[in-house]
Amino acid sequence: MILDDPIQLFANELRRAAEAGIIEPNAMALATADANGHPSVRMVLLKEYDERGFTFYTNLESRKATELRTNPWASICLYWQPIGRQIRAEGPVKSVSDAEADQYFASRPRGRQIGAWASKQSQELASREALMDTVHATEARFEGMAVPRPPFWSGFRLVPLRMEFWIADEFRLHDRLVFERQDENGGWHSYRIFP
Repeated sequence: MILDDPIQLFANELRRAAEAGIIEPNAMALATADANGHPSVRMVLLKEYDERGFTFYTNLESRKATELRTNPWASICLYWQPIGRQIRAEGPVKSVSDAEADQYFASRPRGRQIGAWASKQSQELASREALMDTVHATEARFEGMAVPRPPFWSGFRLVPLRMEFWIADEFRLHDRLVFERQDENGGWHSYRIFP
């Protein structure tokens, strides 16, 4: 049976991965490309998802954020080998609102908040000691007070136009189910493709 809501199907699969004991089932590969179309991929953590898309957060001066501002399209892939599942999504990427970023940042452990201020993500680092010196200076700066969200830290939401659900099967006869967005109101067209 082909379901008509890929976001609900995603929620079911993510829950299945978590129940199987997979460490960080929300870890996903994020692929971006620069202005020349040169790709890069890295692992990030999916922090929120709903009918609007898949949200992750980062330093806005990082390579991924720079590429997303230049070429606001991306692809994600979550792969859970122990349960034989993979989900891919691709589409345009939009910035989250300041209110969303503030709310998520406030929910992070204090050490991660400090780290967001201390790290010049993707920039050259002289030494590990230099990073730790910056961390200690940042801890002192915010001692006894709440850590605000840095102006250079926020989130992006991938708005899926295409999603693929892959289920492993023996003899490599995998089940592949594709959803393509048909309209802005969330209508989807689904079909199977050969493994």
